Amino acid sequence: MTVTQKVPQIPPRLTDPRPVLAVGSALWLLATVVVWATGDRWASVLPVCLMGMVVGVLALGIFLIQRRGARRGDKGAQTGL
Repeated sequence: MTVTQKVPQIPPRLTDPRPVLAVGSALWLLATVVVWATGDRWASVLPVCLMGMVVGVLALGIFLIQRRGARRGDKGAQTGL
């Protein structure tokens, strides 16, 4: 005899990627400003901060493209965005 349990749904506030993208991008921006403000002391870290911001912008772009496709009803788009 197989016993199946009903798995509860994850609340939408925990699956929404927008706050994560916003907070992550803001933190990378803050890190970049701090690195620039300290001068040459942290100069080797500046490329990492800039790439963190670039990755955040790319992630936001991919999210927006997928959400637009899901709202239009495209076949290959993700659902639930």
